[in-house]
Amino acid sequence: QVQLVESGGGLVQPGGSLRLSCAASGSIFSINAMGWYRQAPGKQRELVASITSGGSTNYAGSVKGRFTISRDNAKNTVYLQMNSLKPEDTAVYYCHADRQVVRYWGQGTQVTVSS
Repeated sequence: QVQLVESGGGLVQPGGSLRLSCAASGSIFSINAMGWYRQAPGKQRELVASITSGGSTNYAGSVKGRFTISRDNAKNTVYLQMNSLKPEDTAVYYCHADRQVVRYWGQGTQVTVSS
């Protein structure tokens, strides 16, 4: 089992920044990809960004150039730096970690972008 604990969400004004963190613990051996999804009210969960253990990244088109995903393998932690936030970025953000054929999820952290 892999446990994921997210932190860093909150309320921010449009144009502001937030940094999300997700720390993995438990059976962390052989974790490959980690990343972030988000789900807004009434919408499906969607990919935001992901990063492999080797550092290859993938971003949703809507966040390219504004969000940056990074990973500290020594700390088993993945980060999402979110800049130039927009109201449409408002959602619950979920961290995931892929180990072998299983995807583990965090509990989610709320990000609200509003003036």
